Amino acid sequence: MGELIRYVLYAALTILYGFVWWKLFDKAGFGGIYGLTMYIPFINVLMLLVLAFADWPALHNNNVRV
Repeated sequence: MGELIRYVLYAALTILYGFVWWKLFDKAGFGGIYGLTMYIPFINVLMLLVLAFADWPALHNNNVRV
């Protein structure tokens, strides 16, 4: 029974991880789908660099959501 709880917790945390990255990319003005790239090894590091150093489209838009 404890093993089942552990797997459910891992699944919930994995989904939460993807949701957080989805929202972060979406608020930056990129497509939220880019958040799913954070699950792919090595690509996630590149996407983190893109997020950190690229111009955010949301900053150039007049109706910025926060």
